[in-house]
Amino acid sequence: MAINYQNVPNTTVPRDFRKLEKETGNLYESIAIISKRANQIAASMKEELHGKLNEFNNDSDTLEEVFENREQIEISMHYERLPKPTLIATEEFLSEKVYHRNPEKEKRFAEGSSI
Repeated sequence: MAINYQNVPNTTVPRDFRKLEKETGNLYESIAIISKRANQIAASMKEELHGKLNEFNNDSDTLEEVFENREQIEISMHYERLPKPTLIATEEFLSEKVYHRNPEKEKRFAEGSSI
């Protein structure tokens, strides 16, 4: 899964709540969708980071070797500079790049249209 970090601010941005609820019609539902997507992004980023750091894993590290591993530090610093998963998920949601559905709403709509 490729996550696009471009056009995502690194800091908190004030949001217009009306834009968040535009797609779902319910602010809390929109926030729940963003939250679930942020959890997916965080898990993906964590897995990617651990995969890269496992390349440097050595069971017999001495204290000197731990402090000398600059590549490992640079990889960690890169991930610390990335935007937070919540910001990425919010941008994806506002750009309509997140697929979501509510089975409960679909069920009610199907029952209501068959009457």
